[in-house]
Amino acid sequence: MDFVNYLYIAIRAALDAGKSIMDIYTDPEADFEIETKADNSPLTLADKASNRLIVSALSVTLFPILSEEEKEVPFEERKQWTTLWIVDPLDGTKEFIKRNGEFTVNIALVNKGVPVIGVIYVPVRKELYFACDALGAYKLTNIDSASQPSMDEMRRKAARLPSALMHQGVVVVASRSHQTEETTRYIENLRKKGQPVTLISSGSSLKICLVAEGSADIYPRFAPTMEWDTAAGHAIAKAAGCEVYHIDEKTPLAYNKEKLLNPWFVVKAVSPIS
Repeated sequence: MDFVNYLYIAIRAALDAGKSIMDIYTDPEADFEIETKADNSPLTLADKASNRLIVSALSVTLFPILSEEEKEVPFEERKQWTTLWIVDPLDGTKEFIKRNGEFTVNIALVNKGVPVIGVIYVPVRKELYFACDALGAYKLTNIDSASQPSMDEMRRKAARLPSALMHQGVVVVASRSHQTEETTRYIENLRKKGQPVTLISSGSSLKICLVAEGSADIYPRFAPTMEWDTAAGHAIAKAAGCEVYHIDEKTPLAYNKEKLLNPWFVVKAVSPIS
């Protein structure tokens, strides 16, 4: 199946959702209306607004949608879904509430458990990461919902990933809000191998994007994540020549599993660290 035509639909959905988020984020009078979900994670008015726009936009494709903010679908039904959208309408809600700008819109198309399209939009920075197996991975700056470039125009203006970014030693990106002892030990073990290790922190799925674009070499995640947290970034990393592995660093993450919780994982750059 040719999935390229669906990439543009996902991009337009992400840009429009980004505008809905920014309308709330930049309004000094806005009430985020923060709720606490069953897993103790926050939910805001922006999550809901973004979800409505994305679900409406993707519904034209007829593929089912698995979204963090939609009603959970039983696995008995989901296991029949060969191809599906996996969506996080506002990844990094904690960062949104903190107003640090490190939140994203994540949209992925998954086929037979493998992410084949990934779109991540960073509304505050107006940065768009997008990828498809058939086209590769790209980063486009200064784009928002008011922009109406064609798919070909976006590819011409975008930087192909990974970019030729140079840095010394090993650059590790870790979660800003979910650092763990296991992550600290992993980083210390890298240091013991003799190369200088630089640690940078980031929120949301931007961590995977930093590895895909070449700004970081590795992202270890030894804390809970769900499929919608990683699917879009996984597609982008894969199209950029990276991979998102279980901690065995051999087995790629799979999607639309019975349990939507991801195992611990590691994202590695094109040149694996030995």
